[in-house]
Amino acid sequence: MAEPLVGRDAVLAAVDGHPYARLLMGDTNDITGVRVGSTVVWLTPAGTAACALGNAAEAVAAIPLIGDDSTRRWHLPQVGGALPVEVEFRDDWDFRWTSAPPPVRVGEERAAPVADDAAISALLDVAFPSTMTRPGDPLVRSWWAIREGSEVVACAADRSRGGIGFLSAIAVHPDARGRGLGAAVTAALTRRLVAEFGVAALGVMTDNVLANTMYAALGYTSSIPRTTVGLA
Repeated sequence: MAEPLVGRDAVLAAVDGHPYARLLMGDTNDITGVRVGSTVVWLTPAGTAACALGNAAEAVAAIPLIGDDSTRRWHLPQVGGALPVEVEFRDDWDFRWTSAPPPVRVGEERAAPVADDAAISALLDVAFPSTMTRPGDPLVRSWWAIREGSEVVACAADRSRGGIGFLSAIAVHPDARGRGLGAAVTAALTRRLVAEFGVAALGVMTDNVLANTMYAALGYTSSIPRTTVGLA
């Protein structure tokens, strides 16, 4: 039996204030959700995306109860095997978070906020061209970077919201990899966000062993596996 959930507070109560839900909902109260069994599903305010915590199969079955044909993106508990719908893309990734400041990393003191869209874009073009977080994104509060001369060689975006610190678009220039710069910029921004919000989070592809190892070493040891799909 489905239990309707109306408003941000009701959905957050149903998921015990999980940081993933807090981040995805942001600060708006215009949230519609439903609880089915052990699973909670809610829609973004525009109704274009459905988000879920709990069981993947229950989530897929529950989405039609609150979504419609305009709900084209699903953020699910990680799905093993194929989905019962045709998808345009699929990403299997981990949502990681920490409530503790990271260990100090060599070079961390070099990381600082920057306002240089051209240099950030140039780095992302060669280091992380697939990222959707770019200069000009209204969800980005600031960019943090490490420079060498006039060039940005490592960066991370602060996309915090909903009372959750959130890092995105973490990238290191291919010619500068292997020197700990990714860990340094991540540690610096994580330290700032934990101090501000009490928790910092990030997303990383499940099969990216190197990145997952680095984030775990920085304290991101709490984790839930996710599957994000865009419907065809």
